[in-house]
Amino acid sequence: MPADTAGDWGFCLPSLASAVLDEAGRVVHWSSAAAALLALDADEVLGRPATELLAPGEHPECTPDGLARSGEVRARLRHGGGGAVEVFLHATEAAGEAGGLVLLGAPAESATECGQGVALLRALLAQDHLGVAVHDAALRVLSVNEPVGDIPMPKVSVAGPAGPEESGAEPFEDLLRQVLETGRPVIDEEQHLYVHGVRRTVAHSVFPLEHARGHRSGVLSIWRDTTEEERARRHLHLLHESAIRISATLDISQAARDLADVLVPGLGDFAAVELAEAVLVGDEPPKLLGGGSQHLVRAAGATADGGWPEGMLPPGAALPPLRDDVNLRMVQRGEATVTDLRGAIEAVGEQQAGMFIPDGGHSLAVVPLWARGLLLGHAAVWRIDNPEPFSEEERTLLTAICSRAALTLDNARRFQHEHRAAVTLQQRLLPQGSTDSVAVETTGSYRPARSGGGISGDWFDVIPLPGLRVALVVGDVIGHGLAATAAMGRLRAAVQTLAAMELDPDDLLHRVDDLVEQLAAEARPEQQDTVGATCLVAVYDPVQRRCTMASAGHPPPLLIAPDGSARLVEVPPGPPLGVGGMPFETRSVDVEPGSILALYTDGLLKQYHGDDLDAGMRRLADASGALPPSQPLEEISANLLGHQEDDHADDIALLVARTRAVPRRDTVLWEYPAEAAAVGEARSDVLGQLASWGLDETAFTTELIVSELVTNAVRYGGGPVSVRLIRAPHALICEVSDASNTQPRLRRAEETDEGGRGLWLVAQMATRWGSRYRAKGKTIWTEQAYEGLPFMG
Repeated sequence: MPADTAGDWGFCLPSLASAVLDEAGRVVHWSSAAAALLALDADEVLGRPATELLAPGEHPECTPDGLARSGEVRARLRHGGGGAVEVFLHATEAAGEAGGLVLLGAPAESATECGQGVALLRALLAQDHLGVAVHDAALRVLSVNEPVGDIPMPKVSVAGPAGPEESGAEPFEDLLRQVLETGRPVIDEEQHLYVHGVRRTVAHSVFPLEHARGHRSGVLSIWRDTTEEERARRHLHLLHESAIRISATLDISQAARDLADVLVPGLGDFAAVELAEAVLVGDEPPKLLGGGSQHLVRAAGATADGGWPEGMLPPGAALPPLRDDVNLRMVQRGEATVTDLRGAIEAVGEQQAGMFIPDGGHSLAVVPLWARGLLLGHAAVWRIDNPEPFSEEERTLLTAICSRAALTLDNARRFQHEHRAAVTLQQRLLPQGSTDSVAVETTGSYRPARSGGGISGDWFDVIPLPGLRVALVVGDVIGHGLAATAAMGRLRAAVQTLAAMELDPDDLLHRVDDLVEQLAAEARPEQQDTVGATCLVAVYDPVQRRCTMASAGHPPPLLIAPDGSARLVEVPPGPPLGVGGMPFETRSVDVEPGSILALYTDGLLKQYHGDDLDAGMRRLADASGALPPSQPLEEISANLLGHQEDDHADDIALLVARTRAVPRRDTVLWEYPAEAAAVGEARSDVLGQLASWGLDETAFTTELIVSELVTNAVRYGGGPVSVRLIRAPHALICEVSDASNTQPRLRRAEETDEGGRGLWLVAQMATRWGSRYRAKGKTIWTEQAYEGLPFMG
């Protein structure tokens, strides 16, 4: 093999064999290493031609003459045990008159390894951007190549202590010793050094070195400057963290706080997020250019130590007017700016410097929060402990983080704007919070959703009915946003209209169910599945002291008796409104005066036990048992709702009513057969009762009304005929019932008509009148208002 292809063999002492040839090419010296390499003793070799050592077929270069010419060859030599051994041979002319050759040989495998090791070490030592050092077993440096730049070779104690501007010697020495003792290499372990006052990151790799017998003779250490790589990884992680953390909320204030917490300590030691006042309430910010009042509020701030510097503008405070400055105009145009302490003082002025500049701050970056063509505000980041100023790369990173944050803030602003509009519309469509009537005292509460899907159309209603009765209604529209609010308004109007027709609760829900089905049919195909609602209607009669209820997929009402015992009233659960095809059922319960009746939406149950509504109802009933029924309704409502303002994801509507009853002495009932004589008896009975109540001034009109209504009942309705008088504050109620289901109709009689004037006369003399169906027959009622007479109840 030619010498130029043999490679760099190196000097392999452990396996080096030697022999001497005379001028005739005979072996005159044979070392013990040669005997071990070829398994041939000196007796078998000495005096014999060296060509007998060659394996058959070897090239002429391997002969003594060829060796003398080339100096180095790779040859296959005969092995004493059979076969051949591949070796590298090096020939040198012997000194003296005898002449001849001195041969040095080594196994080709070990020689190749030695040559490759030498070549590898030379290649490593020739690198400009890698530091390479070879250490012996005592960790002394045998060879070293320091990289180009400011990163020095890490020191170990045996080689001298680290300089005053370098750190990390002891950890590096421990690392070398660890690899030397365990034999396990370490790859790219990073350490932070301060070189000439600048923080650098160095990655160390350490490998064990072993000699031919397998014993560790030292270590090879390689180090490189990974400051830029580490900074790039940190910046990428920061960008990823900001994207996840800031975009997780639709609350403007929380998004501002998250942004400040990302910037500190990610990029600085102090950060402030300042937003336009209009943005904080969901409106678009004003368009400004130049100094003066910026209408900004410091929405959030963060510091490295968690405290707030004394004298600095705190979160929640409005910013004072700012002077016109080139950096301010850059930010207003949507460009990030970086400046030093002097530039910051010039921008805000000496007098206001303490409000904006933290102690020790030396480098400032101000980044606009720009989204969809709107300048929502800006973020300001100061460096205090970190001695390095903001770089151009960091300015770009800040811009990327704040751009994403601005989109989140704008989404939160738009959500808040829509949320506020929906809440305002919802509250305008709801009735007044408190009512006070003969039947009940009520307090209604509505809490809009603070997170999640937004407003979902919960409502409550208190509808006065004839006969001192009252309808208590609570409902929950499927869906969210303005569409749900609009649907709620339509359903509330429908329930009020149908309740005025004095329908029973189950019949009322049936009619509303038809309306919801019609609304679903009118909706676009993709919105038909979101049209629907749950609803509970409870009609309370203070005369009978009875409450009749029907449910359309709604949670049952809560009833707290005057003795404090609480229970959920089991109302047959009908289907939600809009399902259709199934009937609704009623449940009637006797209610003592002074009882508390609470109607609510499922958002209240989630306050008690999340999405497990059954467990929420049990906990609601348990909590209600500890409430004194004599408490003011506002306090009972507040206790049921809970005082915490948590981030509930669903609306809550709660209607709390304290029942009352009409005293027995303020109501009287008579029953007559369907005979002509009943008219006179009814007039007489009524006049006597009015006299006992002290209502003589209403006697004439009441006598006429009773006469007309009983006459019609006897003539057209059939018996039995009942008459009931109810004395209420400022009104006298008269009810006449018969067995007919024919609805009376008011009309104007012609001059020649013999009848048809009775209801017309009744309508003229009564404040209002109407009729309602009963299980059998109907009831016609009238109300006559009066003033100045005492209510004897």
